[in-house]
Amino acid sequence: MAKMKRKAAGATEFFTIKRIDNSRLVRTVAPSRMRECLRLVALGAMVTACALFYTWQHFQCIQLSYQLEALKTQQAESRSLNQQLHLEVAGLRDPMRIDVIARRQLGLTAPVPGQIENLNAPSDAELAQARPGQTLNRP
Repeated sequence: MAKMKRKAAGATEFFTIKRIDNSRLVRTVAPSRMRECLRLVALGAMVTACALFYTWQHFQCIQLSYQLEALKTQQAESRSLNQQLHLEVAGLRDPMRIDVIARRQLGLTAPVPGQIENLNAPSDAELAQARPGQTLNRP
């Protein structure tokens, strides 16, 4: 028996390697696991959509604030210009200024007593009124 053990110990052993290709094998996913993954993806998409909406809304509010300030500045400038123009119109309509221009630049004088005549219109005459925005064409 001792000889057998020696022979068995001295015997060479051969190991064969089988090459198995498992690349074509697909492990099936449990439907409950798949539903859980889909729920997590949907929840993540909803949270992301809410965050993007909040961010867009915040930046839109900031942009509208800038536009509002620009419009307020423009309105203040317009009011100032309007006030200046009203003062200029009032100065140009001043009767004393018109009288000075008429006398000095145009050479007009005050009318003499016989120069003004009143024309009496017939009692059944109607006066025509000019339409606003139209000018009379004179030859």
